[in-house]
Amino acid sequence: MSATQDRRMASIALRLFSMVLMSSMLALVKIADMRGVAVVESVFYRQFFALPLVLIWVVRGGGFATVKTKRPFAHLWRMALGMTGMVLNFSAYTLLPLAEATTIGFTVPIFATILSAVLLGEATGWHRWSAVLLGFVGVLVMVNPGVDNHLPPAGVMVAIAASITIAGITITLRQIGRTEDTVTTVFWFTVTSLVPMGIAMIFFGKIHDPLTWVVLVAMGLVGGAAQLAMTASLRFAPVSVVLPMDYSSLLWATLLGWALFDMLPSPTTWLGAPLIILSGLYIVYREHRLQRSQAMTAVTPD
Repeated sequence: MSATQDRRMASIALRLFSMVLMSSMLALVKIADMRGVAVVESVFYRQFFALPLVLIWVVRGGGFATVKTKRPFAHLWRMALGMTGMVLNFSAYTLLPLAEATTIGFTVPIFATILSAVLLGEATGWHRWSAVLLGFVGVLVMVNPGVDNHLPPAGVMVAIAASITIAGITITLRQIGRTEDTVTTVFWFTVTSLVPMGIAMIFFGKIHDPLTWVVLVAMGLVGGAAQLAMTASLRFAPVSVVLPMDYSSLLWATLLGWALFDMLPSPTTWLGAPLIILSGLYIVYREHRLQRSQAMTAVTPD
């Protein structure tokens, strides 16, 4: 196996590992909710206890000189979107079973395609619009509206709102990434998010028992490790190679939901999830093809 193939396999392994960590973190969010922890608290402690890992990453990666930025307002906007998305996402996992919340989260590429077309005016052909339509069909099949719906409507709406917000974050990160390193973006997001969340803790913070604190610390450390692993997975392989690994999180969400909460996905979830996953994979594939085509056009002489 060549060195390039080795690096790609390492990136894929890191991405798969990050999905185990991410699913575990979200299971811990649900456990914390069951132990009386407010979503605002969970978001704050997720960022607070992840901060040491981020600081170690910065120091080992070249020091604080590497996180200097000339775009503070872009990072503030990313923080505002990120905090909104995290609150909505955590709320979705407290309101829905793990597998269903994870499956609805797979609609992020669908909404990212729509937002890119509407807000940025990016050309979107019938291939990707067809994939968007397929994804929405998958959501309808899974949610099964009006026919003995097993999912609370409020939870579904919150999960969809979280996906739309996270789609906005992906577009923002794409724009910030043109001038800022990933470590810079992660550092400023983690640090600045603690300010508004710290203020919110004045109203939402509570005293908890020792076991709940163990859950909260684990949530922050596991979530921080997941973020670092996801970032590292992009170091030696393109997004089109590692991103499909994210769909493995459905396996872990199903297993954790069954083991911890005695919840298994409904039949409609198993029917709708493949349509949503196929939609997301095709959108990633088309974007990869377009990027390759544009790159070849840029280097081909007239």
